[in-house]
Amino acid sequence: MTSHSIRSWFLIHKWTSLICTLFLMMLCVTGLPLIFHDEIDALTESAPRLGMPGVGSSTEAPGLLPLDTILAKALVEKPGEVPVFMAFDNDQPSMTVTTAPAPDAPSGTMSIQLWDRSTGKQVGHVDESGVMHFLLQLHTDMFLGLPGMLFLGAMGVLFLVAIISGVVLYAPFMRKLPFGTVRTARSRRLRWLDYHNLLGITALAWTIVVGTTGVINTLATPIMQLWQRTELAQMTREYAGKGAVPPSRYGSIDKAMAEARKALPGNNPQFIAFPGGSYSSKHHYAVFFQGDTPLTQRLLTPALIDAETGAFVASRPMPWYNKALSLSQPLHFGDYGGLPLKILWALLTLFTMIVLGSGIYLWLGKRRTSTDAHVREVETGGLAVPAE
Repeated sequence: MTSHSIRSWFLIHKWTSLICTLFLMMLCVTGLPLIFHDEIDALTESAPRLGMPGVGSSTEAPGLLPLDTILAKALVEKPGEVPVFMAFDNDQPSMTVTTAPAPDAPSGTMSIQLWDRSTGKQVGHVDESGVMHFLLQLHTDMFLGLPGMLFLGAMGVLFLVAIISGVVLYAPFMRKLPFGTVRTARSRRLRWLDYHNLLGITALAWTIVVGTTGVINTLATPIMQLWQRTELAQMTREYAGKGAVPPSRYGSIDKAMAEARKALPGNNPQFIAFPGGSYSSKHHYAVFFQGDTPLTQRLLTPALIDAETGAFVASRPMPWYNKALSLSQPLHFGDYGGLPLKILWALLTLFTMIVLGSGIYLWLGKRRTSTDAHVREVETGGLAVPAE
């Protein structure tokens, strides 16, 4: 690699890193407890007492109350609101009913009730005001909504560019050194440079995975809007121009579920989106089914049911960009392999925090050093350290 190329890559690495580092440090700090959100919730929240433990709410087991009955009870608890979502637990008879002042109301105005379908009793609310919810909002959009998500997505892109440029510079830097060298006998700056390089290359695959999935996750809203404008519009073409179905004319949820099961047998329903929201049209219940394997249970397939008549309308797999989003969300937090994978994710997060912190330290210590001196440092593997 020529000196000119090294100079260009060094400047790319320097400025992309500096621009995104503080935001990435915030994401690491907030993301670390979010990796263990299930375990933290289990320790800090009391589990609801259910009438028929071990019976999935989405099954048709005897003794489970009709969905229409649960929905009616939930609406009594929130007079004047309309249903937005109904979600199921495949392991327990618990289910949630989300209501809001209007079908397209912002998420901050929604209420989530937890119900036991075996007894018909409300067993709690989903708390969206605790510490974990605060950390999640800070991590996903910094309380700025879509602009905040897109901004963090841009920081993620800069992070990926910084990773690539760092790898490009790592090759000539390590040409004269054994892999993993940490020169403890030299200056503090050179020692931290070796730590920075070693931890960065060790966590390379993980940082690319988490960075890429993080960028994809920030595009969740545009992805769903694209799905609505294309795939959903095609499936509901015959309803174009018709007025929205008012909540007073919604048909039976149980009938809609039965029709959806006929269309997609052998799959478990994960949630129902009511008309007017971001996951359905203005005229349909969208019953989203998940697969029955560890991978396919992350991939959803909607069945559209006419909300007024209960007739099946259409069903098709989600497009590739929705599948990418569905797979990225759990992978970003290590939700695929249980606690061992989460511990690995946490360790690699700590590695990344050290890499970010050491990068700031290296820049603060030698920010007045010329770029040419840094180029010579890369070319010599640190043997010509700037102003050591």
